[in-house]
Amino acid sequence: MLKVKDINVYYGAIHALKSMSFEVNKGEIVTLIGANGAGKTTTLHAISGLVKTSAGTITLNDKELTTTPADRIVKLGLVQVPEGRRVFSKMSVYENLLMGAYIRSDNKEIAEDVEKMYLRFPRLKERRKQLAGTMSGGEQQMLAIARALMSRPDLLLMDEPSMGLAPILVDEIFNIIKETNKAGMTILLQTKPV
Repeated sequence: MLKVKDINVYYGAIHALKSMSFEVNKGEIVTLIGANGAGKTTTLHAISGLVKTSAGTITLNDKELTTTPADRIVKLGLVQVPEGRRVFSKMSVYENLLMGAYIRSDNKEIAEDVEKMYLRFPRLKERRKQLAGTMSGGEQQMLAIARALMSRPDLLLMDEPSMGLAPILVDEIFNIIKETNKAGMTILLQTKPV
């Protein structure tokens, strides 16, 4: 599904990513593990089109992503849950979910998918009118995942989904990731070694 071949990224004179290559097959959960500064986030940003590569190729379902703008990459079925969750803090849970569906125009199906997210993440339903910025870190992470799923991606990228969460919430988030994968979602995530 995803092929990353010999990609290189520079930040000015700093060679941040050197000849990174790997593949993610449909239905897999693949994890990039490494210390801070190892290039994990840069790799995800390169795949998502948020940083430009200087060499190498990235393909999703045989479509070249290397020079594709980030908004077009979302339309091709690849969505990233950013590090630190980055929910829209002054918007409600419901409004955040709608933002995840911004590339879609099928209002009836969007409404059905909002209900599916409420079934998958019951706490989000309880807090659907609450401002996202007032929620706990774990609830915000659930919202960030649900918001990403609202675009109906083929591949979900997750940047340190357990960052800043209490251990009990880390287990809950990773259970959600496993359940999401069992439901058919292909996932590429990155984390630090434990």
